Amino acid sequence: MAATPSPAQLSRRTLLGAFAASAAAVPLLSACGGSSGGSGKEMSFWNFYGPSDDQGPQSKWFVSVVDEWNKNNEVKVKLRYIPGKDYLNGTTLQTAFQSGQGPDIFLISPGDFLRYYNGNVLQDLGSALSAESKADYLPGLLEARSVDGKVYGLPMEIEPLAMYYSETAFEKAGLSEADLPKTWDQTLAVAEKLTGKDRYGVMFETLPGYYQNFTWYPFLWQGDGAPIKDGKVAFDSPAAVQALKFWQDSIQNKVAPRKALGDGGGDVVSNLGSGAAAMQQSGIWAVADMRGKAKNFKYGVIPLPTPTGGKAATDLGGWAFVANSKGKNPEAAAKFIAWALGSTDAAGVERQRQWNTVVKTNVPPRKSVQAAADAKGAFADGALKKFVSEIAPTGKPEPRFPPEVYQPIADAIQACQLNASDPAKAAADAAARIDTFLKTYQGAPIS
Repeated sequence: MAATPSPAQLSRRTLLGAFAASAAAVPLLSACGGSSGGSGKEMSFWNFYGPSDDQGPQSKWFVSVVDEWNKNNEVKVKLRYIPGKDYLNGTTLQTAFQSGQGPDIFLISPGDFLRYYNGNVLQDLGSALSAESKADYLPGLLEARSVDGKVYGLPMEIEPLAMYYSETAFEKAGLSEADLPKTWDQTLAVAEKLTGKDRYGVMFETLPGYYQNFTWYPFLWQGDGAPIKDGKVAFDSPAAVQALKFWQDSIQNKVAPRKALGDGGGDVVSNLGSGAAAMQQSGIWAVADMRGKAKNFKYGVIPLPTPTGGKAATDLGGWAFVANSKGKNPEAAAKFIAWALGSTDAAGVERQRQWNTVVKTNVPPRKSVQAAADAKGAFADGALKKFVSEIAPTGKPEPRFPPEVYQPIADAIQACQLNASDPAKAAADAAARIDTFLKTYQGAPIS
C-alpha cells in the first residue's frame, strides 16, 4: 500500500493532473527555409540568452552546454545572441527564414509553432529521441510541439504567469495582505490607491507581439472564452469583450502605464523592482531575475485576479529548441537538441535542474528533473512553492495559432488597450478576420 502523500506531494499531483487535462505581424514563411550558409561541420544556434554582454547565469548556461557538446562531437554548434526585444517582438528570425538564411537551431514559443511548422522548416526530432526521454516529459508537453505523432520541438521549461506585488508599495499606501486583489474590480481599485507621482498601480504588457497575446489569454479563459472552439471562431464573445475592457480600463483609469521600462512587461526588475509599478503581471522566470538583480527587494506573488463569477486561469508558456529541416545538418541539429534537453542520464537531468531552478526559475517539464529539483527543496517555500502548488495547477498550455489567428487578436488588444477602441467592435472585427481565414486553412491542427 502506498504511503499517505504529503501536502507537497498532493500539490505536485494536482499540478501534473492539470497538465494532463490541458493536453504574427509578418507573413507566413516561404516554403524554402534555407540555411545560413557555411560549413556543414558547424551549426548556428540563434537564441536570446547567450553569449550576452552581461555574461549572466543564463548566458553562461547556454555557453557551457554548447562547449560541452563541442568537446565531444565533430559537428560543432556556434551560438548567436539576439537581444530579447528583437527576438520576441521583432522580425529578425522570420526575416532570416524568408530570405533563406535561417539558423540551424533556434528557440520558438508554443504560440509561434505553426508559423514554422506550416512553413516546412521544422525538423522531426523523433529519430534522435529515446523512448525513455519521451516518457520523461509531462503529459501534453510534447504533444503541443507535435504533428501526426512526430515531435518537432523539445520544451526546456514551463512558465506560468502570476501577479507580482511590492510589499513596500502596499505598506506605504496603507494597504495590507487583506487588500491583495482577487477580482478585476479589486485590482483596479487597489491600483488606484497604489498609483502616485512616480509609480503606477499595476502593469500589463503593452508591446504588441506573441508575448502580449500570451499574457492576455488567461483573462479570456477566466470568463470561459476562447478564440476558437470546435474548429470554429469563438472570439466574438462576452468573455473576450470583458477581457479587452479590463486591460483598457487599466490604461484609461491611468493606473497602468502605456509603456513599460526595460525589456517590457515581463521585466520585473526594471518595473516593479525599480518602484515604477506596484503590481505587475509576469511569469515564474522573474523569481530568478529578482534573486539575481534585486535580491533585497520585498515582493510577493498572487494568482491572476479573475472577473466576478470567473474561474482561476493562467497560461503555461515555455520555449523549445527546434531544428531547421533545411539547415546545413538537420540530423546533427536534432541530436544536439535531444542531448541538450532530453538526456536521461545523471548529467542530463542535472543540466536541466540547473536551468529550471538555479540559473532560471521555471516548472521543470520532465518528471526526473522535477524529482531532482524537489530533492534539493527548490519548491519547498516562497514564491516558487506558490507557483507550483497554487498557480500552475490552474494553467492551460499556451495556444498554438498561425499568424492569421494570432494577428487579429493582437490588433484587438492593441486597439482597446492603447487606442480606446470599443471592445465589442474590436472583438467582432477580430472574429470576422479569423473566420475568413479558418474557411481556407490547410495547415497543421490549431490547438
